[in-house]
Amino acid sequence: MNMGIFLLVAIMVPVFILLMFTPYWTRKTESFGVSIPEDIYHTPEIKAMRKQYVWAVGMLSAVVMGTFLLLSEAFVQSEDMLGIVFSIIIVAYMIVGFLIYLHFHSKMKARKKEANWSEEKSQLVVIDTRFRKEKLTYSNLWFLLPFAIAIGTMVITLNAYELIPEKIPMQYNFSGEVTNYANKSYRSVLLTPIMQVYLTLLFLLINTIIGRAKQQVSANNPEKSMQQNIIFRRRWSAFNIITGMALTLMLSLTQLSYIYPINQQILTIMPLIFSFGIVLGAIVLVVTTGQGGSRVKVSKGENGSIIDRDDDKYWKMGQFYFNKNDPALFLEKRFGVGWTNNWAHPLSWIILLVIIGIAAGLPILLGG
Repeated sequence: MNMGIFLLVAIMVPVFILLMFTPYWTRKTESFGVSIPEDIYHTPEIKAMRKQYVWAVGMLSAVVMGTFLLLSEAFVQSEDMLGIVFSIIIVAYMIVGFLIYLHFHSKMKARKKEANWSEEKSQLVVIDTRFRKEKLTYSNLWFLLPFAIAIGTMVITLNAYELIPEKIPMQYNFSGEVTNYANKSYRSVLLTPIMQVYLTLLFLLINTIIGRAKQQVSANNPEKSMQQNIIFRRRWSAFNIITGMALTLMLSLTQLSYIYPINQQILTIMPLIFSFGIVLGAIVLVVTTGQGGSRVKVSKGENGSIIDRDDDKYWKMGQFYFNKNDPALFLEKRFGVGWTNNWAHPLSWIILLVIIGIAAGLPILLGG
């Protein structure tokens, strides 16, 4: 197994583990995208469903990993083909994995309807006015650092323009050999610094979303839930800021390699090490924090006979939130960890299209 394949496998394994155990990271008031009373989460029946999901996705992961290793031996001499094979396998994994999820989601919906768990409990939405007064995220001023790095990289690039070779390396293989070049121009040499600014703005937007996303406090134990949610947001805010700074530094290293002699093996390995570090950090954060802070240990309040309002009808397939009467644009995912959009609002689609459009358009506009 060459270094490239080894590093790809090293990234795949923790991602597969993260996806396998997703039902354990979600809030205890949700199961496979369906809202449930918290006490139901711990019943043998629901525990068995979680174990079945882990087994099913685990088997899928093993098959995908085995297939990739077999095919990688056949295409080991062609890294372009290896990249295509890797992409196809990952897409297939995501599709089949989603179908497995849909099976358990449908099973969970049917079981909830049959058992009518919420019949004897009152339902309500809890809004704690103290929540927004808390420090939910770290300051956006932290993003001045990656902005400064990006501007510094841009200034160095322009001052050393004459030192940059006429052919700029754009892509390396796992052996450190350049596989794609671009002709030198002010547009092409400024692509990376401008991408740094764009990515920093994107991370700043994410940090803002973390702070302003819809408040979701458990009606059953609001005090505990609020404390957990504050910790959840602050941890992901810190992770977001650190990731943004690390990515900006990595891109600066690549840009400076046009001017100063930097070992090409380092330029090849650094993105993979960065990816592995981010995935590993995310796993640690997910395992220790859970969705909405559900795995954070805080002082417990009193449990009662009240449950969160059943809003399953707004969650299509338990994953996609459509509620035109809800003014919130962002809210926590139902299945998994993180946030999603309220897709009933046109602004959600506009934001998504702008992000994708800029990311796709910058290389086209500045790549020449």
